[in-house]
Amino acid sequence: MTQVARDYIVAEARRWIGTPYQHQASLFGVGCDCLGLVRGVWRSCIGPEPEKVAAYSPDWAEATREERLAGAGFRYFKPVPLPEFAAGDVLLFRWRDDLPAKHAAIATSPATMIHAHDGAQVAEVAIADWWRRRLAYAFEFPLERIRIN
Repeated sequence: MTQVARDYIVAEARRWIGTPYQHQASLFGVGCDCLGLVRGVWRSCIGPEPEKVAAYSPDWAEATREERLAGAGFRYFKPVPLPEFAAGDVLLFRWRDDLPAKHAAIATSPATMIHAHDGAQVAEVAIADWWRRRLAYAFEFPLERIRIN
């Protein structure tokens, strides 16, 4: 079941490829940001989101210095040691060592991920060295809760 659940998460994330970037949005085919992508995959694979997401500005991490994304990861996902992340895991990145993680992606393999970023559509990309240097956290979806349709 574990691999089937992971494959289902990856397939759902791939379905979002081409969705335009829109800050704070989480609507398949209409618009999403990086968090909105993870939220949309959660809704499709598990069901209702576990908490309401408060409005946030593009510079929330710099302004608050709080690990909000990581905090939610620890509340609703299972932490994974960074070198051991696998397809279907949520990856969180920080832009600088002194800042909280503020970018999310879904791994599709140990070498690739799907993410949404400003000015582009949701895309599957290589986890190049630039990304690996910024990888701060990895989390596994609650695989036992995945609803495979």
